Amino acid sequence: MSTKYVYTFGNGQAEGRADMKNLLGGKGANLAEMNLIGLPVPAGFTITTEVCTIYNQQGKEAVVKLIESDVKAGIAHMEKIMNAKFGSKGEAFPLMVSVRSGARVSMPGMMDTVLNLGLNDDAVKLLAEKSGNPRFAWDSYRRFIQMYGDVVMGVSAAKGEHNPFEVEIDKLKAIKNITNDTDFTIEDLQILVGNFKQVVKDKTGRDFPTCPWEQLWGAICAVFDSWMTERAVLYRQLNQIPEEWGTAVNVQSMVYGNMGNNSATGVAFSRDAATGEDIFNGEYLINAQGEDVVAGIRTPQEITIEGSRRWAKLQSISEEERKTKYPSLEEAMPGAYAELNSVQEKLENHFHDMQDMEFTIQDGKLWMLQTRNGKRTGAAMVKMAVDMLKQGMIDEKTALLRLEPAKLDELLHPVFDKVAQSKAKVLTKGLPASPGAACGRVVFFADEAEEWKNKGEKVILVRLETSPEDLRGMHVSEGILTARGGMTSHAAVVARGMGKCCVSGAGDINVDYHKRQFTVKGTMIKEGDWISLNGSTGEVYLGKVATVAASLDEDFKAIMDLAEKYTRMYVRTNADTPNDAKAARNFGAKGVGLCRTEHMFFEGDRIDAMREMILSDTEEGRRTALAKILPMQRGDFEGILEAMDGLGVTIRLLDPPLHEFTPNEPSSQQEMATKLNISVEEVKQKVDALHEFNPMLGHRGCRLGITYPEITEMQARAIIEAACNLKMKGLNPKPEIMVPLVGEVKELKMQVDIIRKTAELVFSEKGVRVEFMVGTMIEIPRAAITADEIAEVAEFFSFGTNDLTQMTFGYSRDDVGKFLPTYLKKGILKADPFAVLDQVGVGRMVKMGAQLGRKTNPNIKLGICGEHGGEPSSVIFCDAVGMNYISCSPFRVPIARVAAAQAAIMHTEK
Repeated sequence: MSTKYVYTFGNGQAEGRADMKNLLGGKGANLAEMNLIGLPVPAGFTITTEVCTIYNQQGKEAVVKLIESDVKAGIAHMEKIMNAKFGSKGEAFPLMVSVRSGARVSMPGMMDTVLNLGLNDDAVKLLAEKSGNPRFAWDSYRRFIQMYGDVVMGVSAAKGEHNPFEVEIDKLKAIKNITNDTDFTIEDLQILVGNFKQVVKDKTGRDFPTCPWEQLWGAICAVFDSWMTERAVLYRQLNQIPEEWGTAVNVQSMVYGNMGNNSATGVAFSRDAATGEDIFNGEYLINAQGEDVVAGIRTPQEITIEGSRRWAKLQSISEEERKTKYPSLEEAMPGAYAELNSVQEKLENHFHDMQDMEFTIQDGKLWMLQTRNGKRTGAAMVKMAVDMLKQGMIDEKTALLRLEPAKLDELLHPVFDKVAQSKAKVLTKGLPASPGAACGRVVFFADEAEEWKNKGEKVILVRLETSPEDLRGMHVSEGILTARGGMTSHAAVVARGMGKCCVSGAGDINVDYHKRQFTVKGTMIKEGDWISLNGSTGEVYLGKVATVAASLDEDFKAIMDLAEKYTRMYVRTNADTPNDAKAARNFGAKGVGLCRTEHMFFEGDRIDAMREMILSDTEEGRRTALAKILPMQRGDFEGILEAMDGLGVTIRLLDPPLHEFTPNEPSSQQEMATKLNISVEEVKQKVDALHEFNPMLGHRGCRLGITYPEITEMQARAIIEAACNLKMKGLNPKPEIMVPLVGEVKELKMQVDIIRKTAELVFSEKGVRVEFMVGTMIEIPRAAITADEIAEVAEFFSFGTNDLTQMTFGYSRDDVGKFLPTYLKKGILKADPFAVLDQVGVGRMVKMGAQLGRKTNPNIKLGICGEHGGEPSSVIFCDAVGMNYISCSPFRVPIARVAAAQAAIMHTEK
């Protein structure tokens, strides 16, 4: 651990640099780097992420004692550069500071910020005098009380209520008959300061602190505290960010965008975060501070003329009205815009990635407050990677490594059917903040969105504006609609990061939280009503609009071609039908890694023959029933093998316990009795006899084939006959028969003997032979431990990590939901082990099985077919272990292909 806890920056110099993100956080590292490349950055200092860890372990007193002298030195550094005095009561210009978080990975809006810190009743008067702008001074003071009261002192709104500070603002606006914050007079702002202080007193029982040093330590500790807030913890869980990373704290000299009409604040992107187009874009507000833009309380204006015209077209505003009322920054402040445009080009060229920047213009002078690699949609991610590769900004490996594989899923989501869309009623139009097509029932509160989702409902979260507290509700919603905010508001940025459809700034909608409804142009939409959002156009439709499958463009194909070039593990699919197999092959799957034969028994009247087999008491009866099932299975296998012609298809023999196929309801038992011409009592007795106390560890898998060899015979015959039929048609089927749930090599040997004997009979009958393999699924810990013995019989291993996880942990995957949320919350587990492979325990079993198997049979083929096969971090592990292939569901094949290529690049470079 480092013994240096505070790093200063300013005046073109910095103690840190861009590659120190782990220690300084992304924001602190980039602030240092911007200084080093000569950009205008207000002076400040960064408290390292290591201090956050100490804070969480030892508390506030220990941290203050540890870094107090360093913080005082940091403030003195800022005072010297900015020619101001912190907490001054004398003649010097008062130094105000911002206190912001800065994790090593961007977590937009999840942690806390305080601006204008250092103001009190004396400092505000001095600021008014020194700046010659009393209105600006009192506006800054009321903002500080509001933000500090919220972030540090915990003054917040109850559910369904408006923020208490905003209530005071709205009251005064009503009295003064004004609509904008900028219309408040100096006297109005002084009234607000008094009212805000009273709100703090009423809500907390404490007076607002006046000592700047008390304010500073309160804010620093509040930022550290925000690392462990519910919203931050949830965001980390959703994005797999380790808790132990912690956040840095950045204390920076304030510069002011609220000094008048020659000042402004804004957020800019060097490329379009929604589409990926190489277009400089962003939003700004005159006479405002940064939180006004991102909070969505005021709808900002566009930075560029092109963007402003596009926005005006969406809002049906004439060019004359646009130029008069909503000019772009390029038109309103051409000098500052030109400098900002130059800065964004310099930053993108320096970091070789799309930059998300915050800036302030103080009395005409541009200051850069932050830059980071911007959050982007899946479509934008792909386009930017391909474009930057073509432009020579990055190489092929960088283009692949820059992708977040899971975000490719967004490109595969359905889009609105054009015919249905043309007939749909447009309720209103907002800003296309995050693309996609979303349909759902309207809900107004984040916690209730979760409740509706848990009931199986699709929901659209509708808010005046979103805040970080809405994260959980945003996560479960199909889409987000807000009345306020622009393309860089909290709702827009977080939605893009999540891949959620979002329409923001739909100013025509009037949201009434109390009545749980919103109205727009005379139409009332109540909670539970269906609406549809088009995040690509900003249109909001009444009711459901039909969707169709998405089409993939040339950029997507280019990325898949790159993945193919660099991968060493090939990707298969889990497919139980020919349609699934065809879909996966279109996405680039190189075969089937898991075909679950039991899924074939539930179509049409097949279940009847299966039940007849189960309910039979004799081998003869079972064989009679199996003879009915045989042609059904053979037809399915032909379809899948044909869809994957020339590629391996792993077919798992019957796996689940037989009771899953039995009729349990009295009516279905009666129906079964009638079909089989036996009594209901006989059916009921057989069903009861099949009941097991722990069926997942009971009579299933290879145990069925050993108890009833005729089942294995039938399935082996169906597979080999299907392959022979295709071979006679000139195709090249490659079946791989997988025996499930093996824990002892003798089990596998018995099943293999039946399979090979049956195959020889079929070859003799058909007069044709096909190549096939027989292997097993390694899903029992004992199988992994004795894999060297099992490899003497098996030609391939497929690691079934679903059951292996269940048996290694001793967690029932059907019941884990009862305690898993608590385990995640308390940090016992970092992730759901059924979603993200536990590399320490389960992974050790997989590694052991692979090593032992290859020790006996160096040519044994290794794969994974559990749900982990499509999860990026698990794919990286599989590559490190030396798997030949991974297998996942059809629509996760592109994700797995990119993850496999990334793994190969990382491990090759190591």
